[in-house]
Amino acid sequence: MSALPVVLAGARGHGRWHVANIRRLERAGLVRLAGICELTPLTEQEAGGELPEQSADFGALLDSTGARVAVVCTPIPTHTDLALTAARRGVQLLLEKPPAPSYAEFRRMADGVAATGVACQVGFQSLGSHAVPAIRELVAEGAIGEIAGVGGAGAWVRDEAYFRRAPWAGRRRLDGADVVDGALTNPLAHAVATALALGGTTRAEDVTGIETELSHANDIEADDTSCVRIATARGHRVTVAATLCAQRAAEPYVLLHGGSGRITFWYKQDRILLQRGGHGPEEYQYGRTDLLENLVDHLTTGAALLVPPEETGAFMRVVEAIRTAPDPDPLPAAAWHRVPGESRRVVPGVDGLVAAAADTLSLYSELGAPWAPRTEHALNEVGAR
Repeated sequence: MSALPVVLAGARGHGRWHVANIRRLERAGLVRLAGICELTPLTEQEAGGELPEQSADFGALLDSTGARVAVVCTPIPTHTDLALTAARRGVQLLLEKPPAPSYAEFRRMADGVAATGVACQVGFQSLGSHAVPAIRELVAEGAIGEIAGVGGAGAWVRDEAYFRRAPWAGRRRLDGADVVDGALTNPLAHAVATALALGGTTRAEDVTGIETELSHANDIEADDTSCVRIATARGHRVTVAATLCAQRAAEPYVLLHGGSGRITFWYKQDRILLQRGGHGPEEYQYGRTDLLENLVDHLTTGAALLVPPEETGAFMRVVEAIRTAPDPDPLPAAAWHRVPGESRRVVPGVDGLVAAAADTLSLYSELGAPWAPRTEHALNEVGAR
């Protein structure tokens, strides 16, 4: 098999990870970095080797390089148009998460791509973990009984410079376009998508209702401390709590509550803890399949895609609920403080609240957080479209 020519759109910021990953697969003979689309050309050092063709014109670059695959890692509002630019040329896609800033844009992207017949993989890397099918098998075997609910917890720290990393950072809208760069929709989007997937709620029609509580301690438009509770067609709830203002950074995780046990999945570590009646705690470590490698495998051997767009429809329902909710509440000055010498803001007690939300499937307001905003998006406001 000859190496597939790949064009990367967006090679700085998180795109640096894609540069390194493409180079890894290049060394394995699977792909070839044929082009980089950036407004400012990369240096050889930034490109991790010999410079490929570069251009700020994505479509022209796809044409001139003969790209078979495009990796899109650009600002969120550009995802749909760039994805369609590639798809209309028959170029297969790896599209970074979140796939779009609104449900309407997601549908425009997903339907448009589907109409061309090209393959599209959405970049929720956690869903490439081999722990995901292992957990599904444990659940199917009845290891923890019937699923009663799913929790997700993400307690991270980000300094104030993080929200100045790009013009769209921390914004809900920019120049009239939706951005929705909040804690649950971008940095900790994996917690939401993974919690939904493990509970068997992946498609848009699987979501029957959404409640949101959105706030921010930093001087931004979007949320940095938020939680969401999702009602599902399967009858259980999915509650995910997140903050970028934790006292200390912790590994994010998803917690499956069963009638006779629970499974904790630290999705960045591919590690699970199984706790069930009549057994001691059992811990397992797994590998993972890289999503670009899976896309290449799909094109060359027909392997199933791990994260096609339709399997992110439920996640996009959450994005839409957050997008259409009232703007996040700024936390009162008494609810947060700056860490000396670190230029970051901390919400005291939020680390415990995030864990308690995942453990009890409760919202911040129900856990007694004095700063929690009133809940928006009552359960009857979401319907399949």
